[in-house]
Amino acid sequence: MLRELFLVILTFVSPAWLVAQAPTSVALTPPMGWNSWNCFREDVSAEKVMAIADAMVASGMRDVGYQYIIIDDGWMTDQRDQAGHIVVDSTKFPNGIKALADYIHGLGLKFGIYSAPGRYTCQKLMGSYGYEQIDANDYAAWGVDYLKYDWCNYPGTREQAMNTPAEDCQQAYELMRDCLRNTGRPIVYSVHSTCSGERKNSFPWITDVVHMHRSGDDIKDNWDRMLYCLESTADLWHYAQPGFWNDPDMLEVGNTTQERLWGGIDSTKMTTLEYRTHFSIWCMVAAPLIAGNNLATMTEEITQILTNHALVAVNQDSLGKQGRRVRNEGALEVWVKELAGNRRAVALLNRSDQPANIAFSWEEADVTGEHTVRNLWTQEDVGDFQEAYQGQGIAAHDALVLLLTPK
Repeated sequence: MLRELFLVILTFVSPAWLVAQAPTSVALTPPMGWNSWNCFREDVSAEKVMAIADAMVASGMRDVGYQYIIIDDGWMTDQRDQAGHIVVDSTKFPNGIKALADYIHGLGLKFGIYSAPGRYTCQKLMGSYGYEQIDANDYAAWGVDYLKYDWCNYPGTREQAMNTPAEDCQQAYELMRDCLRNTGRPIVYSVHSTCSGERKNSFPWITDVVHMHRSGDDIKDNWDRMLYCLESTADLWHYAQPGFWNDPDMLEVGNTTQERLWGGIDSTKMTTLEYRTHFSIWCMVAAPLIAGNNLATMTEEITQILTNHALVAVNQDSLGKQGRRVRNEGALEVWVKELAGNRRAVALLNRSDQPANIAFSWEEADVTGEHTVRNLWTQEDVGDFQEAYQGQGIAAHDALVLLLTPK
């Protein structure tokens, strides 16, 4: 009844008023942070999350731009109190959610939380269906800066969610958008849509509703699965812009959690080199950089990947352009990302199992004249070139990432 009443009220609210409530400074570059799901699953707690927040500061991740500490599914129970508020799992969060948010804010970071538009979340805990404004008000009161809204059990079962008409999905996401705006608090709004089993049905309306939109199914710590997630976002480049980002899913860089079988892909972990490639290409396609590993126990190698300031700068470039694949020769690819200052980032991706040479021309990068070419992993200039460049001996499953700067 509450849900239906709120929808009726919205029909009489001026669209101009709703637009006026929209935050103007949220997600102007792809959000950067950490999410609890990949390494902790539903076994999340205040103690674990505070340790991660401390590690984000100590590792230097905060200094290169990581901001959001996001707790995924598992923070709530399957109950609401008499006033309609979700009951927080007091065993995992004995001091409540606001105390955790305050701790994270005290470190100069931002705080994110998870819910679902259905009656239940993916883990069969309490979703937001019918209580959207109450939940949004609670998020604002707790100091939430980011909401991950996961398409599960809408309105009541997973099967119903998978077969929801696109227009109903749109209405559900717009409802929470408006509830968040009503709070007056700037909150990044990230959604995972499987409406009618076709994410492509979400465009173009989704760009006016959320700040981030999952473009594919869940990522796993597996080379082939990572490439599948990349493919899910490759053709959506023209939608990306400041305030809206295509999300191929969280980073698996450095994840040490045993993965479950998924879609016939086994639990083979990516190598450190593959993690580096994974990070490189996520930066190229302007993906949100949401780490999923245990920051408190990660190795120095993983820290160096996640804090490569040159790659982060490519991801966070102010133009807000998503990199595009300009050449695909089977396992050998050229990706180009337009940057401010008439510069270009170019990734030469070797998907094959053998070393390879990959060349590209200035025409493919849409530039002319002499340019300085810089390797963004070694952070060394490799020379000045006029019309083309050839990457030599690129290792299997590696990506050579270059910065082209006009002379």
